[in-house]
Amino acid sequence: MSAAIDMGIFAETVFAIAEEVFTAMIDPEPGALQPALEPTELSEDATWAWVDVHGEHPGRVMLGTDHDTAMLLTRALLAVPEDEAVSEADFVDAVGEIANVVGGNIKALVPDPGPLTLPQVAPVPPGDGATLLHRAQLVWRGHPLVITLWSLS
Repeated sequence: MSAAIDMGIFAETVFAIAEEVFTAMIDPEPGALQPALEPTELSEDATWAWVDVHGEHPGRVMLGTDHDTAMLLTRALLAVPEDEAVSEADFVDAVGEIANVVGGNIKALVPDPGPLTLPQVAPVPPGDGATLLHRAQLVWRGHPLVITLWSLS
């Protein structure tokens, strides 16, 4: 994926993509999602969601955040009140859908991209030797969020 995407363009557009996705799907309040002013560190109970892009330049778009933040995102996306339980299936579907939409929008930056995989959600990122190309550090309502782009070739 590194040969297919200009990292300068990615760095300039990842926030715009994330902001558009968050505004449309999760939180319409302007300014709720911001670039992090300091390095973003996730807790050990992080949740990771990713989609892989197949094709000439295979890559991965991954979203990571603390588990509690992922639950807040799930509640916002599904409009589930705080006093209602969220099933594990709904949690995985919601967090995976966020990664899928962000990944699909980032995939549009790649010339001749292949199909996206189904989203994967796990408490740890995959350990398959992918190469980190870019890390965007964001904050949603004070909660850390990381979007990364990986090369799979």
